[in-house]
Amino acid sequence: MTISASASTPDITDVPEGFPVGTVEPSYLLTQSLDPDPAGVFGNLSSEDRSYRDRARAFVQDEVLPVIAGHWERGEYPLHLLKRLGELDLLRDGLQVEGFAPMSTMAAGLVNMEISRGDGSMGTVVAVQGGLALRSVAMCGSEEQKRRLLTPMACGDEYGAFALTEPTHGSDSVALETTAVATAGGFLLNGEKKWIGNGSVGGTTVVWARAEDGQVHGYLVPQDSPGYCATTIQGKSSLRAIWQAHIRLENVFVPAENVLPGANSFKDTTRVLLATRLGVAWSAVGHATACYETAVQYAAQRVQFGRPLAASQIVQERLARMLSELATMQLIVVQMTRLEESGNLTPMQASLAKYTCTRTARSIAANARDLLGGNGILLTNRVARHMADIEAIHTYEGTETVQALIIGRSITGISAFN
Repeated sequence: MTISASASTPDITDVPEGFPVGTVEPSYLLTQSLDPDPAGVFGNLSSEDRSYRDRARAFVQDEVLPVIAGHWERGEYPLHLLKRLGELDLLRDGLQVEGFAPMSTMAAGLVNMEISRGDGSMGTVVAVQGGLALRSVAMCGSEEQKRRLLTPMACGDEYGAFALTEPTHGSDSVALETTAVATAGGFLLNGEKKWIGNGSVGGTTVVWARAEDGQVHGYLVPQDSPGYCATTIQGKSSLRAIWQAHIRLENVFVPAENVLPGANSFKDTTRVLLATRLGVAWSAVGHATACYETAVQYAAQRVQFGRPLAASQIVQERLARMLSELATMQLIVVQMTRLEESGNLTPMQASLAKYTCTRTARSIAANARDLLGGNGILLTNRVARHMADIEAIHTYEGTETVQALIIGRSITGISAFN
């Protein structure tokens, strides 16, 4: 993992004779994968898990990093990368789908980490397509629904969205007010949803709505359904390379065969969300890894006061602090994943992992951005993009405050939600 503390050489091909070459900025190389693992937590991966990780890493290096900053800056969704994720079998988030090789929970975490190391929008694609939409069908769908949707979603041939959050119900999503009223042959949905990844690109949206029995149920809604109106949210300062939608549902008819039979209360919604919370923690590790790697490589190449930044005591201290924080994140996600694989992960432990990792990733990103100085705000240098995207994962699938209340309830035995 050691990087040589030698500055890159400025390109002086077109510099005229006598030009002050020392004013020409070097071309910094900041995207090498350094594979930091100070505690050795990834040393005993199975060959199958390692294969998934390596495939995700190669995809990031070869296909994501060369283009993603431009898509992020322009607010464009590179749907061809979603398709590639499916072709490489990186979309399933650990779900077992007929015809696909086994994918462990550890492999899913490693994929989340590596894809997020490349870009947060692409990490969110995996979280939405596989973690939420595909998982809703796999956990709550009928056999016919599974046959119809699991393979196309896993391959990236069918886009999937998960519509739970509403404009007025985020952290208190349990109080959602979108309605499902019985009608001849099915149900009519009315209401609005917000921040719905993939909700405006075509495909199928899993809509969570409250039926006349007062319970929350799940409905499979093709996005070309009459009355389904999705507007891509503009002006985001985070996750700019995935489209998230504000959806309005006006008397959207859902036939009875599109009702998820295993989704009969908010407890079933929670089962889906709980299974993805650890994935957000893994994504945070990926973001933090990218920021740390960039800082290490920049410190080796950036020369100030006649020497590389890496030769400064204070810079070495800051890099050591970042590596210490990264090791903490790696240890907690690996241990919690082991618990999940053994069936012993509790909701509090999943919340603790998410709470610890997203807030620690913020710290590492802020440190890396500062270490890069003015160059730290440039998209081409990675850190600013990751720093912005960490703000989104810090919020979604349960804010820091909500996670703290779950942890606090476990500590005290007292619920502070109400």
